[in-house]
Amino acid sequence: MGKPHPEQQYLDLCADVLERGADKELFFNDVILDEYRTKGEKPPFIRSAFGRQIRFDLSDGFPLLTTKKTFWRGIVTELLWFLSGSSNIRPLLDVNNHIWDEWAWKHYHMWALKNAPGEDLSQEAFIAKLSSLPADDPFVAKWGDLITIYGRMWRRWPAKDGREIDQLSWVIDGLKKKPDRKSYVVSAWNPDFIYEMASEGQKSHVPPFCHTMFQFQVAAGKLNLGLYQRSADLFLGVPFNIASYALLLKMVSQVVGIPPGEFVHTFGDVHIYSNHFDQVKEQLGRAPYPFPTVRLNPDVKNIDDFRYEDIVLEGYEAHPPLRAEIANIGGFEDKKS
Repeated sequence: MGKPHPEQQYLDLCADVLERGADKELFFNDVILDEYRTKGEKPPFIRSAFGRQIRFDLSDGFPLLTTKKTFWRGIVTELLWFLSGSSNIRPLLDVNNHIWDEWAWKHYHMWALKNAPGEDLSQEAFIAKLSSLPADDPFVAKWGDLITIYGRMWRRWPAKDGREIDQLSWVIDGLKKKPDRKSYVVSAWNPDFIYEMASEGQKSHVPPFCHTMFQFQVAAGKLNLGLYQRSADLFLGVPFNIASYALLLKMVSQVVGIPPGEFVHTFGDVHIYSNHFDQVKEQLGRAPYPFPTVRLNPDVKNIDDFRYEDIVLEGYEAHPPLRAEIANIGGFEDKKS
């Protein structure tokens, strides 16, 4: 009997959550609940498990899932945006990546409904306005800014003395000089930016850092990367997360000169949305194809120098895409309104 396909871990996790998970209600603020009521729709719930782990040895191929086609260009451009340290979605719009559109619009939409109903815009009109204005326009600077986003915390963590701490650069420098240390952690969990705990001017209705922290570790001459994800949308989000952090591992591996080992993905609350059940069941009936490979431009030696054309996907064969709606959850109760 041969070695199981590494994607089977993901499929087994989907089956586990679908068959044995506990059903839970989701948090929707009043604005989003009113939209469901207006449409006569019942909000989705989640089926959830807690504390799971999967792992991918990059010598077995690059873990871009094959049982449904995954948006590779979106994964790469999003990761490059994170690495830039930007918190504004305008650079994503410039490369036709619309992964974060809804969260930026939601922030504006909720403000407009409460403060300036005549200025409210549909999501399509809002994104069109962000795209058409100069990048330094005040509207773009204010409403394109997600405030709470991974790249800002990875590369520009705000310190109390006014500095911006580049956690990832510190990790990379350390891996080059003292690879055996156990402290190469990058944290995104910053309470000063999260829901009701956040300081004024830093509150955002963007979900607070699902990818809580990640850690690099060297063993047996290979570089490993572990991610702890406090909240994981198993059908829509996790396939992106697996590929994104596996790519980050490859990029950092090249920069520090240590061959890549394993990406280890640890979950807190891992769940499937009720309006994704049918798609997951269809996906579970599909057999995985061999994993593809990813080739990086070997001339790039600095994490900030990678460009989209430096990252090449080869040999990707996948089943057709499976579409599903994302639930616009989260936010917080604004007690001042």
